[in-house]
Amino acid sequence: MNAVISKWGNSRGVRLPKPYLEDLGLKENDIVDIEVENNVIMIKKSTTRKRKTIEERYTEFYGTDFETAISNNPYDVELVDWGKPVGGEVW
Repeated sequence: MNAVISKWGNSRGVRLPKPYLEDLGLKENDIVDIEVENNVIMIKKSTTRKRKTIEERYTEFYGTDFETAISNNPYDVELVDWGKPVGGEVW
């Protein structure tokens, strides 16, 4: 099968046919690993954890966990109760 490399923002992309994705168990928004070896591009479903939590991102960025940062904050403000989730949130 042939495909065309198309412009996608500042990048380039190739559309993958739905039957190929279904055969591999891939769906929209899945994370994939991309490797280049011997002039071949390999795309495979990622086996690593998909997304970091906000707490993990905060700790990685600031070097301290969120709870410690809040307790040490001299400008500590009152937390706001926004009520119960009303959509598809995962809390």
